[in-house]
Amino acid sequence: PLSFSASELVRAAPVPLQPYLRLMRLHQPAGTWLLYLPCTWSIGLAAEPGCLPDWHMLSLFGLGAVLMRGAGCTINDMWDRNYDRKVARTASRPLAAGDISTFQSFVFLGGQLSLALCVLLCLNYYSIVLGAASLSLVVTYPLMKRITYWPQLVLGLTFNWGALLGWSAIRGSCEWSVCLPLYVAGVMWTLVYDTIYAHQDKRDDIMIGVKSTALQFNEDTKQWLSGFSLAMLLSLCMAGMNCNQTFPYYSAVAAVGAHLAHQIYTLDIDKPEDCWKKFASNRTVGVLLFIGIVLGNL
Repeated sequence: PLSFSASELVRAAPVPLQPYLRLMRLHQPAGTWLLYLPCTWSIGLAAEPGCLPDWHMLSLFGLGAVLMRGAGCTINDMWDRNYDRKVARTASRPLAAGDISTFQSFVFLGGQLSLALCVLLCLNYYSIVLGAASLSLVVTYPLMKRITYWPQLVLGLTFNWGALLGWSAIRGSCEWSVCLPLYVAGVMWTLVYDTIYAHQDKRDDIMIGVKSTALQFNEDTKQWLSGFSLAMLLSLCMAGMNCNQTFPYYSAVAAVGAHLAHQIYTLDIDKPEDCWKKFASNRTVGVLLFIGIVLGNL
């Protein structure tokens, strides 16, 4: 039967290309969605009242999300190739498995970053500088798990840069009263979903000495996730009030709160398959909020 899933498309690609497509996680698009959705929120909020979001900008940021998520994964695997060999879930990654060399991945990284730069250069000067400023976070994030139990916080700072960049791409600069609460909301959201994600590997992480919020929170995880979720919802309300959002927006925020509450209540931190399912369901959270922003504007 025909299948159009991302993993099937990667398997259908020419064999020499497949390790590179897997290196940029093209077969696992959940992470790309989680990088892209804060961009869509910001672009949506920046639209004029009564107007749809700028579809050209949404497309441009979509392409940028694919490239930058791929570049981030490549950098991550280059730093972590020796760790990945020791973790069951990551041992088959192309660098860890020896399917491609470090030099080949470095050249591939250069290609991804070059294409991402072309996307960035389509934006205004303010956004070009703002976008370039995120590169230091992209490069250093993979090191954080070696030195702190809060690498998920650094990932949040990295993954939600689009909450700033989307607005500036439309308006020419950031309106901090809107962009900053939106950015904080995204960071809190990342702490929720990536802590859940990290619980998949906690046994291996303990053995190899890698740190995470999953290990930091341990049995108190649900209380911490509830706190992060509440902070996210309050920040979203603040962003909405500061740009005069309307009832559909706040309805979407309430739906996001209900979804997060269900995630946390039903989460089993000792079942990796349940952690993955909950992690992947966060795409729904981001899409719900984007729909609320669009309808609120209209």
